[in-house]
Amino acid sequence: MPRHSTTKVPSATAMLAVLTLAVALMLAGAPARVIASDQAEGLPTPDDVVATVKAATGYALRTQNADGSWGGFQNPAVGIDDFWSNIETHRAWTIATTGLVCMAILDMTPTAETDAAYERGIDYLLEQGIVKRPSDWDTDNTWAYVYGVHAFARAVADGRFKGTERHDKLVSLGQQLIDHLFTYQTPSGGWGYYDFDAVARRPAWATSFMTAAAVIGLIEARDAGFRIDEKGLAAAVRAVERCKLPNGAYSYSVMAIPHTGRLTGINQIKGSLSRIQVCNVALLMAGKEITVETLRTGLDRFFEHHRFLDVARKKPMPHEAYYANSGYFYFFGHFYAGMVIQRLPVEDRARYWPRLQHHIVKTQEKDGSMWDYYMNSYHRPYGVAFSIMALRASLSTDVPPERTDDATLVAPTGDEGAAP
Repeated sequence: MPRHSTTKVPSATAMLAVLTLAVALMLAGAPARVIASDQAEGLPTPDDVVATVKAATGYALRTQNADGSWGGFQNPAVGIDDFWSNIETHRAWTIATTGLVCMAILDMTPTAETDAAYERGIDYLLEQGIVKRPSDWDTDNTWAYVYGVHAFARAVADGRFKGTERHDKLVSLGQQLIDHLFTYQTPSGGWGYYDFDAVARRPAWATSFMTAAAVIGLIEARDAGFRIDEKGLAAAVRAVERCKLPNGAYSYSVMAIPHTGRLTGINQIKGSLSRIQVCNVALLMAGKEITVETLRTGLDRFFEHHRFLDVARKKPMPHEAYYANSGYFYFFGHFYAGMVIQRLPVEDRARYWPRLQHHIVKTQEKDGSMWDYYMNSYHRPYGVAFSIMALRASLSTDVPPERTDDATLVAPTGDEGAAP
């Protein structure tokens, strides 16, 4: 759940210093050493992955709050997190984090403990799911809507509550969340979480990655039986398409005329590694023709330049790393990279899954958690949720319905699975 996020860049002096250091590292062969180090560590075995998921599951179950949620405003980093004092901002982040963990629980080995935690988490979402806009410029409530919708879509599709009062509430509140999400759709067709310039009732700023995440959640919601504003969804898909740049990256912001910016900027491939994955899979699910080669190329770049995500992970300031990468790109990107891999032919999955597993397993802390960007008490739960879902997918032989083994991957056509 990104925050502090804009496409603003540091001063020319600072950028020159960063560029000078980057060139020095390249000349010294630093990237080659990083890649060699990754290879030397070896790839995790299936048993390693299972053990990692088990430890992450234990962390998630141990850290559920008394009210059924995950995350919270506790433990702020002085000078960074204490800036975010608006209670609605924290409510939005708590809803989004709880939604992600509930999604992850559906991928855990079912036990009485996971079932009880899931029910408590869903009940929290049902009680607190509708949040308000925090302020004129802060529209972080959209994160609550994006992952609230996604969590409710998967809860309804799971079917465990069918015929119960919970199911009826999920359908009712899920529809409200969908309607709220479309209320905050920008004129560009996308969604964002700040509104710096217009400061209007309808926000103006949108990002490619949040829009793509929303598209994925909305399509899953439609498949689960929810009513979707098809024109709004089509506009969102077009917004993601417009963000695709000639260099294969996706622009950070949804712009009238997308551009790559400066050579060390965030819209270069090395600053777009995580966005490429979520945008590609969103367009695929929306019925746009996406070739296997397009997905492969996006993943190849993800792993080839992975060191830029590694360097950014755990950095305290957003966009301070090379190519303006932020720590919170890490697990977000790996989750959606996993969704891409699921949709590839068998031989490709066998090639990419171990590499994705490696870059997640290596991040696990002694307490079982994973985190990429210090953020009050939200970072570990959302890191664990994204990681569990990606790792469990890597161990599964199931594939989504729109995946084929042909040269072109196309989502189903007709009334289901494709935006008009």
